[in-house]
Amino acid sequence: MSASDEHGRRIPDRWAQLRHAVIGSLLASPPERGALEGRLTALAAQPWTHPVTGDRVRFGRSTIERWFLKARKERRDPLAALARKVRRDRGLPTAIGSALAARIVAQYAAHRGWTIQLHHDNLAALVRAEPALGPMPSYPTLRRHLIAHGMVRVRRGPGGHRPGAVAAQDRRDRFEQRSYEVAHVGALWHADFHDGKRLVLLPDGRRVLPQLFGVIDDHSRLVCHAQWYLDEDTESLVHGVSQAILKRGLPRALMTDEGGAMKAAEYVEGLAILGVERDLTGGYSPEHNAKIETFWGPLEGRLMAMLEGEPELTLKLLNDATQAWVEGDHNRRAHEGIGEMPLDRFLSAPSVLRPSPSADGLRAAFRRTVARTQRRSDGTFTLDGVRYEIPSRFRTLRELTVRYARWDLSLVELYDPRTGQAQCRVFPIDKAANADGHRRRVDPSPAHLAASPDAAEVGIAPYLRELIGRYAATGLLPGYLPTVTSLDPPPHALDPHDDTEPTP
Repeated sequence: MSASDEHGRRIPDRWAQLRHAVIGSLLASPPERGALEGRLTALAAQPWTHPVTGDRVRFGRSTIERWFLKARKERRDPLAALARKVRRDRGLPTAIGSALAARIVAQYAAHRGWTIQLHHDNLAALVRAEPALGPMPSYPTLRRHLIAHGMVRVRRGPGGHRPGAVAAQDRRDRFEQRSYEVAHVGALWHADFHDGKRLVLLPDGRRVLPQLFGVIDDHSRLVCHAQWYLDEDTESLVHGVSQAILKRGLPRALMTDEGGAMKAAEYVEGLAILGVERDLTGGYSPEHNAKIETFWGPLEGRLMAMLEGEPELTLKLLNDATQAWVEGDHNRRAHEGIGEMPLDRFLSAPSVLRPSPSADGLRAAFRRTVARTQRRSDGTFTLDGVRYEIPSRFRTLRELTVRYARWDLSLVELYDPRTGQAQCRVFPIDKAANADGHRRRVDPSPAHLAASPDAAEVGIAPYLRELIGRYAATGLLPGYLPTVTSLDPPPHALDPHDDTEPTP
C-alpha cells in the first residue's frame, strides 16, 4: 500500500479531503433549524469512495455530525480540523527504556562501523546477561531508534584508526557537509593523482602501474589537463600543473590534498610567485576535493574500458588515448552536475582566468629557495652534491640565496630575497676548462683602487705608538730583563774602519 497517491497526497490528507467532501454541502448551504437531522440521514445513506482501498463505503450519521461540528468550529482551516490527530506518544521511546538507551549509545560510540543487525545481536546478548535492562526491542524498533537519534553506520574512511583519520571523522561529525561551486571559471581548480589499474609496458621490459594526474575547473567541470606519469612526485606535479596553466590560463586558487608532493617547496613557492592561492583539503577528507575524485569514475568506466583489448599498453599509447578521450568525449559530453557540456560552460561563463606565463616563466617560478655559504678559496658552493661557481663580482658575499628545482640542476640562479629578483645564473664548475691556466682579471675593489705604494704607512702603527708612549709616561722600567745579545752594541762596533782595541 502506497503512502501517497499519483498526486502526491498522503493518506492523512486524503482522509481529510474525503471528510470535507462528505460535509461540504452542509458547510456550503447550512441547514435551517430542525433540518439538520434529515440532511445527516441523507448523507449517511450515500456511498463514498474509500481514500485508500477505493472501495465503496458509508459513514454513520453521528460520525458525519461530529465532522460537521469540528469543521464549522474551525473556520480558518477546516481540513486541519478534519485530519487525523498525531498520537501524543509519537516520537517518544516506549519500547526502549533509559538504561537500555544509554547502553545503545555506548555501544554505537565504540563501534560506529557496525551494521544495525550486528548492533541488534550484541544488544540481545547484553540483555540476556543483564535482564534488568528491560525487554529486548525488535530489529525494526532498534533500527528506528538508531536512525531517529542519528546513529547511522559510519564506514571507515582512508587511514583506518590513525590519529589523522580519527580527527577527520570527528570534524565530519561536528560540522555540516555541503556541496559547493564557485561562481566563475578559473576561480578554483582541483588537482590530484589517481592510481592506475592497468600495468604499462616500459621500453626496458618492466611493467609498472602508472599514476594519472588530473586538473579540473570547479565551475565548468572542464578537465584542464590529464597525464599519466610513472611516479607521484613533485616533478610530475609541477609538470602537470604547468601544462594545465599553459592550456587554460592562470587560475586564482588550486586545491590539492596534503600529499608529500603538494607540500614541496618548489610547488608552494611557485604558486606564491604566480599569485595562485594554495588550498589544501582536510587530512583524510577526499570529499573536499570531490570534483576531481568523481572524474576517476568515467575515466575508468569509459576510457580504460575501451583499452581492455590492448595487450601491450605503453605509457605513450595511454597518454595519447587519454588526451583524445578528454578533449573529444569528456569535455564535450553533457555533465550531469551542470546540465551542459563542460567546454560550453567554460567558454560562456564569466571567467577570472589570467593569461598564462611562458614556459620559461613557469619553469623559473616552480623552484625552491635555499641558503648556501660561498667558499672564499675558489668562489664556489655545493648544491645537492654539485659544486657551482660564483661570478667574481659576488665574491664579497658570504651567505648566498639560490633558487633551483631538485630535478633540474641546470637552472640555478642567485636570488636577492629583499627585492625578489634573480641576480644572475650560475653553472656547475668545469674543472677541465679551468685547467688551461687562463683566469679572468678580477675587478679591483674600492679599497684596492685607493691603495698605492706611495700611500703605504712607514714606521710603527698609530695604536702601538700610543701604547708605547702611554707606558713610558708611567716612569716604570721595562718589564723584562734583557739578555746580552739583546743589549745595544758599543759605539765602535758601528764603525767598520776603527782598528783600535776596545777598552776592557
